[in-house]
Amino acid sequence: MKKFLNFLKNPKIKMVSILAILIFIYSGICAFSYAQNVSTDIANSVFRLHVIANSDSKEDQDLKYKVRDNLLEYMNTICKDCTSKSEAISLVEENKEEFKKIAENTIKEEGYSYSVNINIGNFEFPTKNYGDISLPAGYYDALRVEIGEAKGQNWWCVMFPPLCFVDISSGVVPDESKEVMKDNLSEEEYALVSDDSSTEINFKFKLLEFFTNSGFITAKK
Repeated sequence: MKKFLNFLKNPKIKMVSILAILIFIYSGICAFSYAQNVSTDIANSVFRLHVIANSDSKEDQDLKYKVRDNLLEYMNTICKDCTSKSEAISLVEENKEEFKKIAENTIKEEGYSYSVNINIGNFEFPTKNYGDISLPAGYYDALRVEIGEAKGQNWWCVMFPPLCFVDISSGVVPDESKEVMKDNLSEEEYALVSDDSSTEINFKFKLLEFFTNSGFITAKK
């Protein structure tokens, strides 16, 4: 131990150690700044739909999907031609009561009496794949539909750009949806969320997930 301490007292060694620590801190700050900026840019370009079932029972889960289907059908009639996130949110806000009415009517038609609570806000989402598009975990603006006690498994998709209608089994997002996403993201940000197998892009995507899952990147103020 004494030899090690004497080794550290060497001026050159001390200088190299200090430089290494400073470089490490600088690299960490740069990585965090990059992750925060990219995460914010992606979140600012996306508006999501979040439907939460009353419980995890098969009946409640089946009901959740029926509510989802009817909401998507209506959503497609009002949002399919949206060209920006703000436009999509504005349309949803204007038709918020209609979304609630559709959910309530679906529940009633299926023989249930669950209440429906609908909110437009900023919510936490895990990493999610939509065909060949992947959105990193983070906080996104969304229309949240809570059925009954809202204690069951939830379902989510992207209202803008329109990824809700993706056939997940095919693993392919329509070109039109990709074009809308390209128009709303930088070239690098689009590469991050699209099916890009490059080592650098995969590393950056993991970097986003790390800072988000570690709690460093939090909800918008």
